[in-house]
Amino acid sequence: MVLKPLLVCLLLLPSWAEVQSCLTSASNCSECIRSGPQCAWCTAPHSKLRCHTVKELRKAGCLAHHMWNPQGNVQVTKNDSSTETLHLQPQEVSLRLRPGVSQSFPLSITMARDHPITELHMDTSPMPAGFNITIGSIIHGHMLVEVNVGATLCLHLNQKQNRTGPWSVHITPKGFTQSVKLVINLECDCDCAGNREENSPTCSSHGALACGSCECYSPYTGQQCQIDMESTFSRDEKFCRSGPNAPLCSGRGTCDGGFCVCNRRDNPEERYSGEFCQCSNFDCPYHNNRICGGHGKCECGRCVCNKDWTDEDCGCSMNTTSCMASNQQLCNGRGTCQCGICVCNPPHMGHTCEICPTCLGLCPQHANCVECRAFGTGPKKDRCDDECSYLILTKVQSKEDISVPCKMMSREDYCFFYYSISYTPSGTYSTVASDKECPLGK
Repeated sequence: MVLKPLLVCLLLLPSWAEVQSCLTSASNCSECIRSGPQCAWCTAPHSKLRCHTVKELRKAGCLAHHMWNPQGNVQVTKNDSSTETLHLQPQEVSLRLRPGVSQSFPLSITMARDHPITELHMDTSPMPAGFNITIGSIIHGHMLVEVNVGATLCLHLNQKQNRTGPWSVHITPKGFTQSVKLVINLECDCDCAGNREENSPTCSSHGALACGSCECYSPYTGQQCQIDMESTFSRDEKFCRSGPNAPLCSGRGTCDGGFCVCNRRDNPEERYSGEFCQCSNFDCPYHNNRICGGHGKCECGRCVCNKDWTDEDCGCSMNTTSCMASNQQLCNGRGTCQCGICVCNPPHMGHTCEICPTCLGLCPQHANCVECRAFGTGPKKDRCDDECSYLILTKVQSKEDISVPCKMMSREDYCFFYYSISYTPSGTYSTVASDKECPLGK
């Protein structure tokens, strides 16, 4: 039996790896988990941080049992044995997919010896766009293939279309009628509302607590349903000011019954938010003509940088690869790596601080230490242990054993000695030839 790997991509869309970080300003759980496969929602009442990665929610004190972070699952719903010419196991699989988190399962194919199978044919006509299914190669020694199913995003369809499923797709070996049925549902909404607490004290007993947020009963409003819109108490314009002399709704909205209604921008991607419309997602520092340098997200006028980027405009890379010198030291050990650029200590200069116009060359710079360490002679012979212990020495027989050697003369015997110098992260190394050349015959 020969199986050809088959990849079916119904729609090429940006991967979740390209999507920015979690929507920390999400107003509900479903909005949060749709912002990325790594995003989770904290259902704990009064939590200061609702939408972020599991790691960041833990740092903020959210316990595991208060987190809503669906990952999807695979469940075999039909797996009968058969003695027919072609037998597929399982026959039916139910998958729940969170966009950006794929699921896989093994598919066993049994064929009569006189009925070889050449390829798998995929019938995907009932599926909407936005899914990808991969059928891997046969696993060596077994008639097994791995089926991998993923979704690229939560679908935004009209009200007449189902947004989360179920959808069915059949995997059918070419030339046969038998197939494996996949029943697929998307995880785009939170089911944590199943723990809904009516008349919750957290909601001033005027609303239901669901997914950590209050759903107020009419006519109450507010984060804790503490405001009665029909009470004799009337909210005036002072409730639309952040301070006694502050402009109404920060000059970015209108005051309606004591509540700010933020202005809409011409660009639908840009918006004002906050109790007084004091926040925006576009009024942040720019770097290289891109908001937050294209490496972060603008939240309430402040850049929240992606991993490995920093600074107020997210224009500073924390990657040090560009600062690595030829000796595998950052900035040659003669400077600091700042935002991926070496800032050299004078008189060193250059892209990785390896240029020093006024410094001694490598050969004369280490000559006295090489001489005293290798031969016990030279100007530093009496203080060799104190000043030259940094040098890691290896001796060979002749200069022919050294690649590109230095040539220096000893002032004690006027003989030439040969050596090489190299820098590594672990230290300074020298290879020295034991044989000297003595022009005067010494």
